[in-house]
Amino acid sequence: MSSADITTLPEREGFKIRWSDLAPFIALALIVLLGTMINSNFMATNNILNVITRSAFIAIIGVGATFVIATGGLDLSVGSMLAFVVGIMIMAMNALVPYLGPWAIPAGALVALVVGSLCGLLNGLIITVGRIEPFIVTLGTMGIFRAFITYMTDGGSLSIDRSLRNAYRPVYFGDFLGIPYPVLITIVIALLGAFILYRTKYGRRVTAVGSNADVARFSGVHVGRIRTMAFVIQGFCVAVAAICYVPRLGAATPTTGQLWELQVITAVVIGGTLLRGGGKAHIWGTVAGALILEVIANVMVLSDMVSEYLVAAVQGAIIIIAMLAHRFTSSR
Repeated sequence: MSSADITTLPEREGFKIRWSDLAPFIALALIVLLGTMINSNFMATNNILNVITRSAFIAIIGVGATFVIATGGLDLSVGSMLAFVVGIMIMAMNALVPYLGPWAIPAGALVALVVGSLCGLLNGLIITVGRIEPFIVTLGTMGIFRAFITYMTDGGSLSIDRSLRNAYRPVYFGDFLGIPYPVLITIVIALLGAFILYRTKYGRRVTAVGSNADVARFSGVHVGRIRTMAFVIQGFCVAVAAICYVPRLGAATPTTGQLWELQVITAVVIGGTLLRGGGKAHIWGTVAGALILEVIANVMVLSDMVSEYLVAAVQGAIIIIAMLAHRFTSSR
């Protein structure tokens, strides 16, 4: 296979719609229908907006995870990384508020984007330069980031300065033309992710590396650079989610973002992106996957059929079922 074949194959397939590509959206529609049948309050405007807004965090991080997983990688540190970025952002804003006033909010957001990207770069460089499995590296950094946020909060809570709360609150609770800002931010991030993945040379190389890294390397693709940049994109998306998360609770704690890595990976997998690469990645499928997880959790709460404390168990079962479905369909 020539270099031209590798770089153009994902592009040709990127716009070809298959039934497997529609599966996450069909599943989402069926779950919404089930929720409507179980509880009439499910389709209430406030409930739907709440579900979509709450899914924004996983969807935004999931866009970055789609790039990482598409290259054959895996990032288990995203939940702890988010907690760490949130803590750094709050500390930066609190330190800057005497000098910048409300402008400490955008300054803190910029700090969060830089820190998140650097965290992703750290993961990527250790994996590519150190030639260590992503699972091992991100398992280690997951513990490091979680320890840092526990140390920063002294095992308690790190709160945003009171003078900034009202000014920052609309970022999560506000809306534009009835659409919550986190949802609009999710759409923007997904559009950017889809453009990069489907329309750029880098995106084509991401799927080429995930499909066959050795063949991509022999064709002149710098595999290490592609994978490292995927982790940087992941860190950037974590930072964007952190910016949306801070006004929700106004504080960082040692449990912030706990188990989000499970939800992110589940959203990506049920969205149609294959673990360990495979040359198949779907940004909008990931967004649908994040919605599916949040809708299921909401239906569980409204139905009282299953305890809400078992949500994580259901999500774990979903990722196993999704992997079995991928294995079954790929073996046919």
